[in-house]
Amino acid sequence: MDVSLILKVAGVGILVSVAASILNKSGRDEQALYVTVAGIIVVMLMLVGELSELIDTLRSVFGI
Repeated sequence: MDVSLILKVAGVGILVSVAASILNKSGRDEQALYVTVAGIIVVMLMLVGELSELIDTLRSVFGI
């Protein structure tokens, strides 16, 4: 795992929180919820690649 992944997740979190805050203050609560859910999905998709790499490493270490 690299530090760049942590920075990417933090960047997505900051962008999502700013966008959701702006949308909430302008009275668009539903769009703010959609932005938040989309941010969570983006982060989960970024983590899927890392998890598959971790599983491959564990398989090679334990000879499974």
